[in-house]
Amino acid sequence: MPSQSRLSRPTRRGLLAVGGALGAGAALAACGGEKTSGGKAEKAAEKSGPWSFTDDRGRKVETKAVPKNIVAFTGTAAALYDYGIEVKGVFGPTKTKDGKADVQAGDMDVAKLEIIGNVYGEFNVEKYAKLVPELLIAPMWEKDVLWYVPEQSAKKIDSLAPSVALWASNTNMEKALARHAGLAASLGADLKAQPTVDAKARFEKAAARLRAAAKARPEIKVMIGSASAELFYVSLAKMSADTLYFQELGVKFVEPKVDAQGFFEGLSWEQVGKYEADVIMMDNRSAVLQPKDLTAKPTWAQLPAVKAGQVIPRVTEPIFSYAKCAPVLDDLAKAIETAKKVS
Repeated sequence: MPSQSRLSRPTRRGLLAVGGALGAGAALAACGGEKTSGGKAEKAAEKSGPWSFTDDRGRKVETKAVPKNIVAFTGTAAALYDYGIEVKGVFGPTKTKDGKADVQAGDMDVAKLEIIGNVYGEFNVEKYAKLVPELLIAPMWEKDVLWYVPEQSAKKIDSLAPSVALWASNTNMEKALARHAGLAASLGADLKAQPTVDAKARFEKAAARLRAAAKARPEIKVMIGSASAELFYVSLAKMSADTLYFQELGVKFVEPKVDAQGFFEGLSWEQVGKYEADVIMMDNRSAVLQPKDLTAKPTWAQLPAVKAGQVIPRVTEPIFSYAKCAPVLDDLAKAIETAKKVS
């Protein structure tokens, strides 16, 4: 689900790109979350010899040597960075309009990255070719479609280097984390490095906390929201790796009547009170409206969860490293533990 573009028609891919929450003609910019100390593992060891990896398309990618010149979607690159794997170039939300690191860039130093494209629909093929790429890595929200790789340029891009695609939907967070860790290990990461071991332990502890919170507070209902000027989108939990996992841990979510695309229901601001919720998780991506931007909308201000101060960020496009995902679970657990029943 993840950048910033103007769309000529509301395709599922385009709507996901605008936050899974913006309408056609709207714009959007992330498992990101706050930067965490110790997020980056020890520098990956140099590996030599043939390399192979079977991605989530079932495609086995083989090269004569471990790829070094890697180009990846920003959030995926940020996950690899936490394991000590650094890429040469990125595409996807990397810098905000003021030049700062986008939430999806994690702990990477964006000043050192070659940015192939910063918004949805933008991918500079010439820049990409000049990097002499050995591997391209991207998330996959729809089967066989690489996220943020423009369809009109896909064949040309594919001809320059082999690609690896990893599911961001049709899986849960736990499985997505394991797949990203496995990819990092194949590229030289040491999964037994202490920072990685500690981060995984924090994640497991946070998952146990969230499970306990959901069990102790079964009456608390959570709504997954995202906002544009015209519409408020309520997402279906089972469609994304993060919220599916939270649901599996026992969190009770609002279940919207999704459109034909299957990911969310778009409501006018007059209808925003259609669903009752005790906690609202709001899309944290940099190009969607944030709660502070919605104060002028009276229907938003009247929502019980808003009046109770029970609105938290949702890391809509997680950076799939244990270091980044552990705080996400802890934040939701805390919100459920402390929430007042207002619905």
